[in-house]
Amino acid sequence: MNNSKYIYRCTDCGRDYGGGETIYLCPSCSKSQVPGEPPRGVLMTLYDYEAIKSRVSGFEGLRQKGFIDLLPLESIDSMPPLRVGNTPLYRTAELDGTKLPFALYLKDDSQNPTWSFKDRASALVSAYAAERGYGTIIAASTGNAGSSLAGICAAQRQRAVIVVPETAPQAKLTQILMYGATIVPVKGTYDEAFDLSVKATEEFGWYNRNTAFNPLTIEGKKTASFELFEQLQYRVPDRIFIPAGDGVILAGIYKGFRDLLKLGIIERMPVIVAVQSDKSDNLVRNIRGDKFGIVPSTTIADSISVDIPRNFFMAKKFIKEYNGETVTVSDDSILNASKMLSAATGLFAEPAAAAAFAGFLSYFRDGIPAPGSSNVVLLTGSGLKDPGAVASKIRMPASVYPSLDNLEKLMR
Repeated sequence: MNNSKYIYRCTDCGRDYGGGETIYLCPSCSKSQVPGEPPRGVLMTLYDYEAIKSRVSGFEGLRQKGFIDLLPLESIDSMPPLRVGNTPLYRTAELDGTKLPFALYLKDDSQNPTWSFKDRASALVSAYAAERGYGTIIAASTGNAGSSLAGICAAQRQRAVIVVPETAPQAKLTQILMYGATIVPVKGTYDEAFDLSVKATEEFGWYNRNTAFNPLTIEGKKTASFELFEQLQYRVPDRIFIPAGDGVILAGIYKGFRDLLKLGIIERMPVIVAVQSDKSDNLVRNIRGDKFGIVPSTTIADSISVDIPRNFFMAKKFIKEYNGETVTVSDDSILNASKMLSAATGLFAEPAAAAAFAGFLSYFRDGIPAPGSSNVVLLTGSGLKDPGAVASKIRMPASVYPSLDNLEKLMR
């Protein structure tokens, strides 16, 4: 370790970089970047785990200090003055009238300030920027990351610049504008928006929040692992179903549990299931294959619609090292899962979040979760983020005159 409490390590070449400097990708590996492939040189943040063990009393000691020992910040007070994280975990005993022979938990991250899991990464990036004197933060987004950064920056009195494809859902664009951010709709894909944001970072010296490109996004998202461990009464679940696009949520959940492994707090890693739409499967299809290839994404689940998964190489390493699993589901099954989830539990999830539940349902129908096992579905965003996506699954009845007869007819 250098004089900082953390370092960055390249997931490709293994080279270390000091935590005291602002860095994005490994300068060496990023030079060998091949156009059309995921970024090389994505960095992982590592801590002096032995030093932490010597001065902190187990998980409870970490929690009491706001996990600052496992965050790349000088002070927990740098975090935005909003409640980010500490989202509810609900247990569901039955589905469609069937009593479940195992434990099913739903982690509802739509309860974050801007209604998505992305607030975890935005909050940490914003706090780091505040400590380092950055006044402007830029991000490319299909909607959620942009609205998240815009909201967090509004709370922190920072300027947010959000580059989005012009096809992003109107509800998310409205959020970005309401938070007072500068929005830049581009006539192109998310990947083109991403490239423009990187060029602006280099030209104007702004801080960049882009997923995976900025290693702190993974550190922000790992906090959900700490919460799950605590909410499950200091136990590791057997399986966690995660919606996957770039692979950053997947890596974040792995990283959180890996930190706890390194500290000797837990003894095993949960089985993490990466769920993608079969109309945007560039992460899981390439994890399964030998040669990277892109199929243009057309899924209705815009938050996980990705042609070039930006954290592909790290996600693949985690999946291979810890025997993770992958599954693809159809867009129709995602919409059906969203409807079922809403009606059965009262939790309305956007399609990207409902994808994780659709993945769970595919396992459930195949009889895979073992009786007595513990299973978590990570719900990453509110259905109000994109209500138009589920329009085909609902029917609004025609207006009627206000009489009891008409009311009875509608109830039949």
